[in-house]
Amino acid sequence: MKAAPSGRKLRTPAGTLACRRGNALPLGATPTPIGINFAVFSQHATAVSIVLFEHGEGKPFAEISLDPVLNRTGHVWHILVEGLPPHISYNFRVDGPMNLRDDLHRFNPNNLLLDPYARALTGCETWGAAGPSGRCESKGGSGRRGGRERETWPERRCMIVPDFAYDWGDDASPHIPMHDMIIYELHVRGFTMHPSSGAKHPGTYKGLVEKIPYLKALGVNTVELMPVAEFNEDENVRVNPRTGEALKNFWGYSPVAFFAPKASYASDARCGKHVDEFRDMVRAFHAAGIEVILDVVFNHTAEGDERGPTLSFRGLDNSVYYILGPKGEYLNFTGCGNTLNCNHPVLRKLIQDCLHYWVTEMRVDGFRFDLASVLGRSSTGEVLADPPVIRRMAEDPVLAHTKFIAEAWDAAGLYQVGYFPGHRRFSEWNGRFRDDVRRFIRGDEGLVRAFASRLCGSPDLYAEGDRRPYHSVNFVTSHDGFTLNDLVSYSRKHNEENGENNRDGMDENFSCNWGIEGETDDPEILRLRRRMIRNFMAVLLLSQGVPMFVAGDEFGRTQRGNNNAYCQDNEISWVDWSLAEKNADLLRFTRNMIALRKRCAALRYQRFRRDRNIPGVLDEIRWHGIRTGQPDWSDHSHSLAFELPANPSNGPGFDIGVYAAVNAYWEPLVFELPPTGDGRRWHLFADTFREAPEDISELGREKPIRDRSAVEVGPRSVVILLSK
Repeated sequence: MKAAPSGRKLRTPAGTLACRRGNALPLGATPTPIGINFAVFSQHATAVSIVLFEHGEGKPFAEISLDPVLNRTGHVWHILVEGLPPHISYNFRVDGPMNLRDDLHRFNPNNLLLDPYARALTGCETWGAAGPSGRCESKGGSGRRGGRERETWPERRCMIVPDFAYDWGDDASPHIPMHDMIIYELHVRGFTMHPSSGAKHPGTYKGLVEKIPYLKALGVNTVELMPVAEFNEDENVRVNPRTGEALKNFWGYSPVAFFAPKASYASDARCGKHVDEFRDMVRAFHAAGIEVILDVVFNHTAEGDERGPTLSFRGLDNSVYYILGPKGEYLNFTGCGNTLNCNHPVLRKLIQDCLHYWVTEMRVDGFRFDLASVLGRSSTGEVLADPPVIRRMAEDPVLAHTKFIAEAWDAAGLYQVGYFPGHRRFSEWNGRFRDDVRRFIRGDEGLVRAFASRLCGSPDLYAEGDRRPYHSVNFVTSHDGFTLNDLVSYSRKHNEENGENNRDGMDENFSCNWGIEGETDDPEILRLRRRMIRNFMAVLLLSQGVPMFVAGDEFGRTQRGNNNAYCQDNEISWVDWSLAEKNADLLRFTRNMIALRKRCAALRYQRFRRDRNIPGVLDEIRWHGIRTGQPDWSDHSHSLAFELPANPSNGPGFDIGVYAAVNAYWEPLVFELPPTGDGRRWHLFADTFREAPEDISELGREKPIRDRSAVEVGPRSVVILLSK
């Protein structure tokens, strides 16, 4: 089923097709008034064809070969096809030279490849239906050239989404200022998959929409979605050694198609409907005043190393898309087998085009870049001072108001927290905040100065170069590691059910079980653990910068000590909503802390100012110890207090003053209180040593403290006072 030269007609079982030369841009499959224009990059290919399928059919109805002269502009192959029936899908077949250096090229005409610019995929509409390989390739394997025995057709194909204008209505981004953001990280499937969620559409984009009233009541204003670009959840070949259950790639940090929203996250993915369901979700979040940030993975693909499947990039032009060693081996800076050659012009354009698509066509508000330091590596893996791809993103006018958050490290030891080369456009996941706060609250020594810096937005990391406190995205927990409940319940990881003999996941978690490893019914240990959860949440929401926490932490979700639940599509990863009722006190505490942060502008300063005593910190902060104005900066210190005085002249939200005393010592301490002045009094907002409902007040219902000169702070606890 080969096409005649450009300009001739091709008769197929689906009708007569007319082929024209087509255009090199835009890349991908683009509907036009007269047909579909296909364009794909391959610098080293010698032959390219398009394999066409009708909806629901297992075999193609046509294969069109592109003329290497007529249908090629530079390194882009292209053709315009008229007369295509609706709801078709397609793949590319690509061949190329085989006489160059070993493994530099991996062309195999037996493989059918995905389009890197595909807006949607078919064949993956049902979660877990792809099978153990889920590979989009024919027999003959993923190597350079396999034996062509009997051709099989790929499970996953590229879909041409009908070019109907989506009705966005009066949708508009909430445009939440970065310093006002409160980020809630969640997994689309895991958030509503548990039976306790009560969702009518569990595990889907629609399921998230059903939970918007909950998120509004909680007070978060930004959701950060773990990867939603297509990935193969069935690529994991391991089994749970305890149950024999096949494990999944649950998290999705293994992209197959960067532009395509995951079809199996939709309640109805027939004929590309999942694309609009994603848009419906974004529009619903915006209507509720909540922004949507996507976790994107531009550092590697699901093709893995030389043993992995050929899905797309490897078969299109391996030597361009990946960072290769001198013998053509994959350089692995990601821990996932391969590393994308992000600073090659073709990859730079793909990343920029992809971000444009998600912002303009899907209207998301920002991105969190997984292992973002990979974006700063050259084609040989060297670290660049001014990476072109990062500069291109930072200066892009279309993305000027888009939030950028970098995970400022990679898996090869490059750690750039505080100095990611983002031209002030990138905020960063602050791993130093996580580690220093965990250790100080646990009671480790020598951390009081580091703890003070984290409270101030980490000026030691971000005060230089006109950066701001909001460049620090503060977190104690994220998807990667212990939940907040497990951080105070386990002293070591328990990843045995991942099938890797507990070798995976971080070994140093700076956690503590406070007496018994794991679950217990000891009332004293349970009380202490809940107090520690309140401590962490209080410190997170009192700190300058942007707070982020992971779904379920607000009511004590557990992963049973698993700190790397990437493969667990079950109750280990699913949010158990019954805990919202069981641990309603923790939920109430978090909700009230969020309310305080949103009410008190002094907790959300937008810039650093110099302090006379501690260079780089906010001069608005006054430091105290058990004596007013005398903080103990010694290595053996386990306590610190700070004050943000009321200053109504600064504007709205500055009429409330805040005093917080953090006691990580194992005995109670009495702290002298600074005078409030102007007829004000200190009111007790929160005391984590107390049990609910005395642990925190509803905002506006605080009671004045009796002793105006001092306050007792219980062992391992936090007290928050407001001057009113």
